[in-house]
Amino acid sequence: MKIDFTKVVASGNDFIIVDNRENKLKGKVSDFGDFARFSSRRKYSVGADGLLVLEDSEKADFKMRIFNPDGSEVTMCGNGVRCSVLYAYQNKWCGSAVKIETGAGILEAEIKDKVVRIKMTPPTGIKLEQNIGIGKTIINIHAVNTGVPHAIHFVENIENYPVKEIGEKIRYHRLFEPEGTNADFVKPIDKSTISLRTYERGVEDETHSCGTGVVASAIISHLVNDVEQPVNAITRSKDVLKVYFRKEHNRFHDVYLEGGARIVFEGGINYV
Repeated sequence: MKIDFTKVVASGNDFIIVDNRENKLKGKVSDFGDFARFSSRRKYSVGADGLLVLEDSEKADFKMRIFNPDGSEVTMCGNGVRCSVLYAYQNKWCGSAVKIETGAGILEAEIKDKVVRIKMTPPTGIKLEQNIGIGKTIINIHAVNTGVPHAIHFVENIENYPVKEIGEKIRYHRLFEPEGTNADFVKPIDKSTISLRTYERGVEDETHSCGTGVVASAIISHLVNDVEQPVNAITRSKDVLKVYFRKEHNRFHDVYLEGGARIVFEGGINYV
């Protein structure tokens, strides 16, 4: 069964997009989790950090569903939203101002010259200065939910840090059971710049970028290290994303993530 798709990338975070408006994939795909596992495998299929299924919405311009390469469905993906907005705009589904329905709520976005700026949901569940055991070592982490859960750990040598090894242990730590968490490793560079690397739950590996992780790292860096907004976040891909926010009485409002995205190619996959 041939399924048409588009490959889109935002800051090295790559996604497969399929158009399921009017339920047009009915009869072709009965389980999008299975299709995500099938299509996301690198070297054996298209390969991607996730599958984005775009559908009709009664509340917004379109609905975005996100499936990880392991088949799990999650509520939110910042870079996935940016890719979906670019795709919808270039296919004339919407204008430059866009509303997207996600599992984390209705998000607003703007696109200009392939730079997509999205208004994120306000961060919740902020917990600072938690010490957890990783093997025989105690490390300090900070937790926040930016649509999905993240644990942030500040490091000195970010280039050589064992992100996959430690990230996996944080992801499955009992503190975050049963859903687990994403793990971000962050180094402040100057008063408004951070560098970060992310181990993503569901991908079960380090990715080149993670939008919700960038926002989580920016928020925690502001609280812990007084990093000023707009925060310039240098991702593993070396692309720089910007995070804007407004803080009042220890609450964050008007949180925005901004960065470029691009369509890489279109094609068809034989789904068997």
